[in-house]
Amino acid sequence: MSTGVRRRMGVEERRQQLIGVALELFARRSPDEVSIDEIASAAGISRPLVYHYFPGKLSLYEAALKRAAEDLASRFEEPHEGPLGTRLLRVMRRFFDFVEQHGPGFSALMRGGPAVGSSTTNALVDSVRQIAYDQILSYLRVENPPARLELVIRSWISLVEATALIWLDGRRIPRAELEIQLVHDFAALAAVSAAQDAEMSELLREMLKHEPHDGPFTDLAVKLISLAS
Repeated sequence: MSTGVRRRMGVEERRQQLIGVALELFARRSPDEVSIDEIASAAGISRPLVYHYFPGKLSLYEAALKRAAEDLASRFEEPHEGPLGTRLLRVMRRFFDFVEQHGPGFSALMRGGPAVGSSTTNALVDSVRQIAYDQILSYLRVENPPARLELVIRSWISLVEATALIWLDGRRIPRAELEIQLVHDFAALAAVSAAQDAEMSELLREMLKHEPHDGPFTDLAVKLISLAS
């Protein structure tokens, strides 16, 4: 029979609980709008106890951001086999899962929030972008990317971020359509670059060689041909 005595949490366990509670609140409202009192109440502890584990709201926000950044970065992990278009589409679906689950926090991070501009925040955001870049290179099996390929991938990652922010403001375009559009955008950026550069042209040929007839890249090619006819 339960005695009703609450188990005392260890230091790290309590810290992780507070980070989880903060992430849940930041998922519903901008971090600027969430107070330490709300976090303490949701965690079932007093306000002074929150400050025992974190010096202030900024440090708690940065800790929550670190966990969220690790989660977001993991969304870009894919097996190294299979058509690129299919893998990118799976990545976009997982990416938008994250954006939907953490909308206000994601928006606050990219547009301005309590930790924006800090060295910790900038480093975390840059680390996610770098992991996304490295993962896409691994999909292509390219170890020493030419300058134009780096430009294509990094431009596409920026486009994905901007598209997600615009989508959050009203969600006027169906999410599934945006996911496919972003995969098409990657192919389009690569194609434009390939038209200017022989090395990119060879990379694009190799990439398309493995695409199925019902894949997103083939779908784009069919739609473009129909526009020109």
